[in-house]
Amino acid sequence: MPKIAFHTLGCKLNYSETSAIARQFQNIGYDVVDFEQPADVYVVNTCSVTDHADRKTKRVVKTALSQNELANVVIIGCYAQLKPEEIVKIPGVNLVLGAAEKFNIVSHVQSLEYGCEPAIFNSHIKDIHTFNPAYSAGDRTRSFLKVQDGCDYFCAFCTIPLARGRSRSSTIEAVVKSAQEIADKGVKEIVLTGVNIGDFENDNGEDFLQLIKALDKVEGVERFRISSIEPNLLTEDIIDFVAASEKFVPHFHIPLQSGSDKILESMRRRYKRELYVQKVHKIKSVMPDCCIGVDVIVGFPGETDEEFKETFEFIQDLPVSYLHVFTYSERPNTTALRIKGRVPNAIRNECNTMLTSLSEKKRRLFYEENLGKEFSVLWEQQRHGDTMHGFTSNYIKVKRAYDPEKVNTIENFLLEEIDGDGVVVGKLLSY
Repeated sequence: MPKIAFHTLGCKLNYSETSAIARQFQNIGYDVVDFEQPADVYVVNTCSVTDHADRKTKRVVKTALSQNELANVVIIGCYAQLKPEEIVKIPGVNLVLGAAEKFNIVSHVQSLEYGCEPAIFNSHIKDIHTFNPAYSAGDRTRSFLKVQDGCDYFCAFCTIPLARGRSRSSTIEAVVKSAQEIADKGVKEIVLTGVNIGDFENDNGEDFLQLIKALDKVEGVERFRISSIEPNLLTEDIIDFVAASEKFVPHFHIPLQSGSDKILESMRRRYKRELYVQKVHKIKSVMPDCCIGVDVIVGFPGETDEEFKETFEFIQDLPVSYLHVFTYSERPNTTALRIKGRVPNAIRNECNTMLTSLSEKKRRLFYEENLGKEFSVLWEQQRHGDTMHGFTSNYIKVKRAYDPEKVNTIENFLLEEIDGDGVVVGKLLSY
């Protein structure tokens, strides 16, 4: 059988799509192997959120060719849509497929010949209207289920609308069907993913609240987790439903990006600080133990020391649990390039360090607040010496003695203390 290997860069949405594409090849007889093994075809699903992601793509191509210098290398994903002419110049790349063509990858790969001239297949992003369903498989514990794609927001710093097109969604019927397929594989947790999942909407008039209500009834799935949702789309009805649900876990990841209203406006975000505070306090009022993650960007053009301080103090005062800190990087064709006041890289890095440190303190405090409480824990597959890790419903990392029989099982666990690695240890409970 021909062998094919995949490597994914970037977000959970990319992972779901890579897995769906891999199943296409398995269905026609390809042997899917690890990326570090010799293969006939290597597929790299790329990200282009930062310059670092672009450079990493080039390194991954070199890694592939080191396994088999005669292999065909195919590049898909956001980088492929945005900069196909740049990618095709990378030595060893044979095929570049844009956002629409990546789901027709099988026919493209089957037409490849060894030593062929590099080719680009790339539709204009405005012509992409189709929603392609996807979910990840292979991890016994959880699956990332794509429910929405594209974005209509056009934030000043972001290239995703240029890479993935306008917002479009699946149907509730199709998502529920995929969720049931995942459940039938024995997966215990499903993470809903997309570019802007709160914007879930289709021609049937279905919305995100209706979607999660339907998923809550799927048999065999123990947990649903919402990957990330914009604060202006996180309604009180959604929060109340999650609080009452036995399957949707108390964990939200809510992008903030800045704690300065001036910078938020410059970023073209659709909310102000006040709205964000309201949503966080609403969550905590109905789910006191809820984990809340935050995205924040440092070094955005025009951000002064005072405005960064405003962001730092704003987050410091919020009852949130951890941060994902991103250092702003200039991206072609974004409106942020026209904003005056470039922040020097040294200051960007310094701000990143400060917020990363704050994140560690926030996570530690959140863990400490939950010591002495009982939670359900889903145990992971990976072994760590004599121990195994798992996550509580509210996303606290815990560990216990390794037992292969406990992989992908859920147990009740009493959180007792935080060890030297920052992981919670405790006592297994049986009822």
